[in-house]
Amino acid sequence: MREVPGREPVVEAGEAGVATTETVERLATNELRKVARVILLDPEDRILLIHGYEPDDPEDTWWFTPGGGVEGGETREEAALRELAEETGITDVELGPVIWQRLCSFPFDGRRWDQDEWYYLARTGQTATSLGGLTTLEQRSVAGLRWWTSAELSAAHETVYPTRLAELLRTLLDEGPPSMPVVLAPEIA
Repeated sequence: MREVPGREPVVEAGEAGVATTETVERLATNELRKVARVILLDPEDRILLIHGYEPDDPEDTWWFTPGGGVEGGETREEAALRELAEETGITDVELGPVIWQRLCSFPFDGRRWDQDEWYYLARTGQTATSLGGLTTLEQRSVAGLRWWTSAELSAAHETVYPTRLAELLRTLLDEGPPSMPVVLAPEIA
């Protein structure tokens, strides 16, 4: 697992999730897309999530955090801020530390995406959002944005990624950011 400069990752205790040993080994040896995601909290500690769907099947929906792939020579921090602005219109952000890291693999838009995701904690007072900066693929696969309270997220019966986001958010709000990034169990869909 890659490390955040100056910080050692912490491996999370618990189950290995849905990933098999061979799938984790495949992820570890494949070229992974470097991704920066943002856990964006407003002054009321609500989290902003994107409502997405499979472009060819609008009934197949899920919620996920803003973020995306690192482009060119940008850092993950730069990618996090760029993606946040493009996907949400929010630019008034205090970007904090990497709090979680995760390997994941999932099918989307006719291909498999193998990713190394770093989740940054961020705060904002700007709660108005805009979908004006979406890419063509995002325009075909994003239904909207929503601010969620921890209680709403815990009670949701919809698919949310990462799958343990409600629990992770509650821990974050109760205990504050971890002193080192927590390595989440890999997720394979």
